Amino acid sequence: MIADSGVCSRRKAEQIISQGRVKINGRPVKLGDKCGFKDLVTIDGERISIPRKKNFIYLMMNKPRGYVTTVSDELDRRCVMDLLEGVEERVYPVGRLDRNSEGLLLFTNDGEFANSIMHPSRHVSKTYRVTVRPDISDRQLVALSEGVEIDGRKTLPASVVVKEKERGRVVILITIKEGRNRQIRRMCEAVGLEVARLRRISIGPLKLGMLKPGTFRELTAEELRALRTAIGKEK
Repeated sequence: MIADSGVCSRRKAEQIISQGRVKINGRPVKLGDKCGFKDLVTIDGERISIPRKKNFIYLMMNKPRGYVTTVSDELDRRCVMDLLEGVEERVYPVGRLDRNSEGLLLFTNDGEFANSIMHPSRHVSKTYRVTVRPDISDRQLVALSEGVEIDGRKTLPASVVVKEKERGRVVILITIKEGRNRQIRRMCEAVGLEVARLRRISIGPLKLGMLKPGTFRELTAEELRALRTAIGKEK
């Protein structure tokens, strides 16, 4: 509620609530307490305005290569937001795909939903179709599956399946349950593989399907329910 009012970030809001500095109608609040726009909400005794309930939007895009996952870019590079023509509500990306990666990317204006998808404790699975060069050995497959060290910390076990194999090129599916920066590329680099193409094809139960590169659509009610279930049950 506090973050939605624009007073501070969601993380900062959690801190000041934990410190007992926030009250609703004169009563101290706890994390998870709800309020409406008619309630009197104060921080350190000063009233803040709670906005009316937003019209939440949930979108999926097939991000093409060459676009950065930011709202704006100081280097004037193409941004994924440039592809959201006709979306009147202000939305933002859920997580990110680097400039040279492609595939499934979510957008929303629901901060709680976005945080649940991205929070490490949820371990929401993400599957990537990765083309590597020149070949892949059993040793490399085992290392990727069991975890490799990145920035002094080992990655969680992953599912790695070889889908196609031809001379100088192998296509693998990698499913991870964490979201560290450029994780798939760095995992492959750590075992000596060159990534030629990287495409995210699913987030939890949500599949990219046949959505064309550079296009987007709203999530169906069924897809949204399945994602919310995954947020609650995937550990």
